[in-house]
Amino acid sequence: MSSPTASLPTDRPDPVIAFRDITRIYGRGDARVRALDGVTLDIAKGDFVAIMGPSGSGKSTALNVMGCLDRPSVGQYLFKGVDVANLTRDQRALLRRHYLGFVFQGYNLLPRMTALQNVELPMIYQGKPRAERDARAIAALDKVGLVHRARHDPSQMSGGEQQRVAIARALAGGPSVVLADEPTGNLDTKRSTEIVELLQRLNREDGLTIVMVTHEEDMAEFADRVVWMVDGRVASMRKTGGGRG
Repeated sequence: MSSPTASLPTDRPDPVIAFRDITRIYGRGDARVRALDGVTLDIAKGDFVAIMGPSGSGKSTALNVMGCLDRPSVGQYLFKGVDVANLTRDQRALLRRHYLGFVFQGYNLLPRMTALQNVELPMIYQGKPRAERDARAIAALDKVGLVHRARHDPSQMSGGEQQRVAIARALAGGPSVVLADEPTGNLDTKRSTEIVELLQRLNREDGLTIVMVTHEEDMAEFADRVVWMVDGRVASMRKTGGGRG
């Protein structure tokens, strides 16, 4: 596609993400593993969904499929009504670049770049001019409360600050959906709570759609819905209080 908006219109009705009987199989013969086994799931615009489950339940595989980092063996993945299987490799890259923001457990910041430069990186790949990159990166850092750290590199920041920079980086490109894979996995309880409260605020105030994989039940309670996975299947779904006291 010449531009992502040509094939991924922004005025599609909900859901933003739709899994239809998705199965993902790795390996062959005795090494064959069914990481996802017939998963059907809808995530609407403005949802904050936490995906939980034991190790090997398929939660990270599900997130990778949502992020076009992996492809299902069977089934259909629709993003804003578009069947992702019909997109070329370049089109999937455009989808990731323009519609998705990623937050990982390990922050993935480049150590020799400042916070500002790290946040600007996705916009370089989007082809944004320098002035726009600077303005949007500063706005994103302000959104996570770290404008005063814009010129610091990761070694000068705490783990919680680094994760906030990573969230700012995910926001700067203007995504429709942020996918967070164990975003509090390397943090203590206080910093974990700060990060998930930040995600909750972005969801509530900005209407950002967020899907978060976590193994921490107290962190999942900040979401509006918890999807519990076991053996590659959705075992249950429930609404939460969304962290509301």
